[in-house]
Amino acid sequence: MTQQTRATEAVVDFVTSTSIAGVPPEGIHIARRCITDGIGLMLAGSTTRASEILRAHVREDASRAEASILGRDGFQTRAASAALVNATSGHAHDYDDTQLSDAADRVFGLLTHPTIPALAASLAVGERLGASGRNVLEAFLVGFEVECKIADAILPTHYTQGFHSSGTIGAFGAMAATAKLLRLDRAALAHAIGITASMSAGIRVSFGTMTKPFHVGRAAFNGVTAAELAAKGFTAGAGALDGQWGFFQVLGGGFDADRIVGALGRPWTIVSPGVSIKPYPCGCLGHPTMDAMLTLVTAHDVKPEQIRRIRLRAGSNILNPLRYTIANTELEAKFCPAFMLSAVALRRKAGVHEFSDEFVRSAPVQAMMRRVDTVFDQEIENQGFRQMRSIVEMELEDGRTLTQASGPYRGGPDRPFTREELREKFMECGSLVLPHERLDSILSRIDSIEQIGDVRDFTALLNAPALSAAGQR
Repeated sequence: MTQQTRATEAVVDFVTSTSIAGVPPEGIHIARRCITDGIGLMLAGSTTRASEILRAHVREDASRAEASILGRDGFQTRAASAALVNATSGHAHDYDDTQLSDAADRVFGLLTHPTIPALAASLAVGERLGASGRNVLEAFLVGFEVECKIADAILPTHYTQGFHSSGTIGAFGAMAATAKLLRLDRAALAHAIGITASMSAGIRVSFGTMTKPFHVGRAAFNGVTAAELAAKGFTAGAGALDGQWGFFQVLGGGFDADRIVGALGRPWTIVSPGVSIKPYPCGCLGHPTMDAMLTLVTAHDVKPEQIRRIRLRAGSNILNPLRYTIANTELEAKFCPAFMLSAVALRRKAGVHEFSDEFVRSAPVQAMMRRVDTVFDQEIENQGFRQMRSIVEMELEDGRTLTQASGPYRGGPDRPFTREELREKFMECGSLVLPHERLDSILSRIDSIEQIGDVRDFTALLNAPALSAAGQR
């Protein structure tokens, strides 16, 4: 068997043979950070309209009470449906982390938001099984790694032709996490990979709508469902990642075998090249630009009324995906450079409170957005897409022009979040649902997640009001 046709086998080998004992301490540390970030986002996302609609839809299904839908108005349903809602909530604010690559042609959009599909699946299935915190953490790490290596291996054609990787490839992360918890044997796991490959979906036309976070929700649902079906004997085609009719060829036009075969856990992607935790709840391609804008307004103490015009100079890798000229909803704002810059100009921050329909539609924001121009810069384009490069130029009413080039972005490996910055983000998100005292307890439990005997004791903290063990189980 050639290397080019061994990707499926490589995933089977990794999932069945890997244990948490083989994860380096730095990987465990970063995983706790990702879980902290992901749970905060699930709580915040539970307040969105998309989550509300999906909860009502799931309530109509009289399924078993196996796992908790987290956050506002929590209730229980079957594990796959809980993963669906929680993962949709986790991506609803577009505030979740982004995997990194050391390959120059792996553009940022191609790579996934790795935490949410694997975490939603691990929590839901772990709760159904009464798994320990250590086993849930192990499953999360395995799912995270499988998802990242598949995304890193597939050719960039996958993303550039219109697939949303967090939906299509996130499903494999959720599947691998579930398979680990269910202890699938090699044959069943191979079928689970094939079932997942056939369920993989998500296209970029829905960026800026409720369907984008739904892609991530469906990824979690599909991954859990695929593993559960395989555990019951459901079959799929062999070698589903490989060959002429396999996932890599059909959805991406091929893959780089050496980025997955022999590469899983060598090194763990969560450690190297790493993962970035988002400082803003919007498309990560705009984050360096927003940081540059923040530097300008704070360093020069620029007031909104002093701004005559703002220009964003960037290449196609930023200007094409951030496709809304003017935003009219908070979902559009997540892919609107004019809003990103306007929010920072007006409030010197851009968090979950700024990314709201009310703020986006407010007169000051609408007026400021119309002062923003985007300019394709060929010189920036010629530097390639390995980094997210841009320049912000601000014309002031007094005739001055202030200029700031983007630099290493906050949350990335060159400027990682401090513990306090991560805590602040978690509190900002979680306080939309839970009191600070409860959030402090959740943070404490995540710090010692390996010591949790039954993950249901942890998920009971993640609802408002808290679940009652007697009344809900």
